Amino acid sequence: MNSTVSHIDISTAAKAKAYYELLKPRLSFLVVFSSGFGYALANQSAISWGSFIAFLIAGFLVSGSSVTINQIIEVKYDAIMKRTKNRPLPSDRISEGEAIWFSIITGIVGLVLMFLATNMLATSLAFLSLLLYAFVYTPLKRVGSIAVFVGAIPGALPPLIGWAAASGMITYEAMIIFGIQFIWQFPHFWAIAWVSDEDYKKAGFKLLPGGGAKDLNTAVNIMVYTLFLLPLGLLPTYFGLTGLTSGVVATVCGVLFLAQTFSLMKDTSNQKARRIMFGSFIYLPIVQITFLIDKL
Repeated sequence: MNSTVSHIDISTAAKAKAYYELLKPRLSFLVVFSSGFGYALANQSAISWGSFIAFLIAGFLVSGSSVTINQIIEVKYDAIMKRTKNRPLPSDRISEGEAIWFSIITGIVGLVLMFLATNMLATSLAFLSLLLYAFVYTPLKRVGSIAVFVGAIPGALPPLIGWAAASGMITYEAMIIFGIQFIWQFPHFWAIAWVSDEDYKKAGFKLLPGGGAKDLNTAVNIMVYTLFLLPLGLLPTYFGLTGLTSGVVATVCGVLFLAQTFSLMKDTSNQKARRIMFGSFIYLPIVQITFLIDKL
């Protein structure tokens, strides 16, 4: 009897772990962080912690729903790629039917919770983000590098959603923080696509720009978009959204990020591309945290 109960407990725990993996928690927490950043930056009074926490939970669920749909659509491609073959769907830990219901439930609960905690504008933007990521960006990955442009839109929407949730408006300040995260997506996406190029080719994914090769042309594209982050990072200071300190920090981080791209142009290796990938992960949170601290 105890053995049976123990087996049930283990099976339940394994199933719960598989559902949690479906949410791609690292990516979804990054979405939550950026959303919270936009919310806090736009907020002009004392934060209502109940509404704020509910908003963050809602954002996590909506993000989880969109990435679950992505995995449902791409399950046969995930099964042939080394980096994704152990995900819940290709490893048969979750059935396709279970994943579909899970995506529906998390999506509806997340959107309803966001509407109750914030407003219709933020909820509509969150729904738009889900649609673009799951049903436009996902199939375009096998079409061409246009997928990166499309994917950069839902990728940059979290801070805009946060701003809309706190203020109920989309202002030029909101578009500035959207623009920074939008441009950041390109070196970020392309560095990942460079490092994972062999796997992506197995699945027919075409994310690298131009001819889709790991060459000087792609490295130059990465450099150009990273270069744009320098003036964009100064806009919050220029328009008085934040102070001078954040402008200095954003510029220093931008220069260090840009230096990595020049290194890739000299040596078009996976090692240099991996440094840009990790650099992108460091750049965005440091700059966003500095904007918040400077505002406070």
